[in-house]
Amino acid sequence: MSTISRLLVANRGEIACRVMRTARALGLETVAVYSEADRQALHVHEADQALPLGGTKPADSYLRIERILEAARRSGAQAVHPGYGFLSENAGFARACEDAGLIFLGPPASAIEAMGSKSAAKRLMEAAGVPLVPGYHGEAQDLETFRQAAERIGYPVLLKAAAGGGGKGMKIVEDEGELAEALASAQREAQAAFGDARMLVEKYVLRPRHVEIQVFADRHGHCLYLNERDCSIQRRHQKVVEEAPAPGLSAELRRAMGEAAVRAAQAIGYVGAGTVEFLLDERGDFFFMEMNTRLQVEHPVTEAITGLDLVAWQIRVAQSEPLPITQAQVPLHGHAIEVRLYAEDPDGGFLPASGSLRLYREPAPGPGRRVDSGVREGDAVSPFYDPMLAKLIAWGESREEARLRLLAMLGETRVGGVKTNLAFLRRVLGHPAFAAAELDTGFIARHQAALLPPRPALSEAFWQAAGRAWLAQLPTQGRDDDRHSPWAAGSGLRLGLPATVSLHLCCSGEDRRLSLRLPTDAAPPAIRQGELLYVEWEGETLAVSAFDPIASAEAAHAHSGGLSAPMNGSIVRVLVSVGQAVEAGTPLVVLEAMKMEHSIRAATAGTVTALNCREGDLVGEGAVLVEVQD
Repeated sequence: MSTISRLLVANRGEIACRVMRTARALGLETVAVYSEADRQALHVHEADQALPLGGTKPADSYLRIERILEAARRSGAQAVHPGYGFLSENAGFARACEDAGLIFLGPPASAIEAMGSKSAAKRLMEAAGVPLVPGYHGEAQDLETFRQAAERIGYPVLLKAAAGGGGKGMKIVEDEGELAEALASAQREAQAAFGDARMLVEKYVLRPRHVEIQVFADRHGHCLYLNERDCSIQRRHQKVVEEAPAPGLSAELRRAMGEAAVRAAQAIGYVGAGTVEFLLDERGDFFFMEMNTRLQVEHPVTEAITGLDLVAWQIRVAQSEPLPITQAQVPLHGHAIEVRLYAEDPDGGFLPASGSLRLYREPAPGPGRRVDSGVREGDAVSPFYDPMLAKLIAWGESREEARLRLLAMLGETRVGGVKTNLAFLRRVLGHPAFAAAELDTGFIARHQAALLPPRPALSEAFWQAAGRAWLAQLPTQGRDDDRHSPWAAGSGLRLGLPATVSLHLCCSGEDRRLSLRLPTDAAPPAIRQGELLYVEWEGETLAVSAFDPIASAEAAHAHSGGLSAPMNGSIVRVLVSVGQAVEAGTPLVVLEAMKMEHSIRAATAGTVTALNCREGDLVGEGAVLVEVQD
């Protein structure tokens, strides 16, 4: 039996921290690896050892197999946990670990090869009689082949990266006119994220639910399914809300899906934690989508309803221990819901955001509450990696108890310095359709008006409240040894001084002049961080600052006539040249950030007068990339 005493985690962020937490509880030493951008990251701080990989982009750091193996050798680690993403489903990495004498906390390379390619997995499942969504999973990758396949299947179709997941390299194509551009973009994304540009195409099933089965297998031929999760609430083909068990599933359907998932795992000699994903239609028919040969982001909800630690199981199975329970003994207690807190802009098409976490406060711990995070206040959110900051998980005896508990947790969370989906998550969980468990993958689009309402101008009530909070939070200029002393107050009545105070404040691109009477009272909750004041208002944390006329003029000048980068990232394509006439909506530049491509398009018809970027350039948020004269 192999013994592990030191574990290297070949990942970053919250999953690296979460794996280390269980490893420490089992008495293992932990080793972190990090890129140049992650030198001060939380997972580096929490490990017993930390070794650099160099580089900043994944291709120069977390995807460099030889550097990870060298770090394992230098640290004396006996085992490697791949987390999820990066190399977690890379058969070459699993095989390289084995060749180096390391224990890989995942399935054999052969199982990854069998399921890591969506196309190969579809053929395996078809041979095993598992129902499949109509599609093309062949080797030919030319445009004409995909055109013919899409015509045969019928639009709309879904392009998917054969070697990936997480929404990378995935495009919905509504008609033939969109196919060429969508295919080229999806292939570039797939190559950048997975080092493999191969694609497949499937019929886009309308109003499906995304239900997945957690499976676990040991080295002795035993395999269990640990109930199911519903992951139907998604944006940009990435999950936002996950819950377990899936609402409304009968015991018979749960058993049928679970047994199908176990057959799929056993057919490829699977070992460890894996997830078999299905599309479930309104009639109760389910179709195999893919198998993720790794631990999933949403595994905490399964842990919450079973009371099991899946990472601990991974470590024990890797040491050849048998599974500790039988299928009949798998628990299912209560209900759990998880949300993913992302640095992104829901009002801007969920584009990833980057910057500094000027404010970061997690909800208070307590029964049925869990937060898995990989950041701290003051950390930088890099444009090079996935923008997830944390996962908030709530458990309850019932689904409603879990929902209300999670809403309370979101209400206690404070983030400032980067845009997040925090308010959006609160609207999703608070929506009557979610409370009624009316779930499918079109949930967000169907309820867009309520979930993504137009952002109105800040009200007069807000500005008055912000002004009161600003004065209440002014740094004390008198006594600081007695907070009850009238001389310690930052504002208030002063004999011989005016009874009103004038302020000029900024927030969310707006500014307002205020005249407030002293003393102020009834100020809303606020937190001062340096020159910024973070004010809680209608479920959002808004940053308020003093108006700076010079900065305002510079910003207005920088954006006049120019199209700027919506986030930090790298330029992958420049599609126009100076002097070229363009129509409104014409793609000008393609920006890659956080492993996704984003097209910068002309807002109006005009002529390109300046190009301020080249392919390969790293650009910052707000940088003017192209100037177009109307």
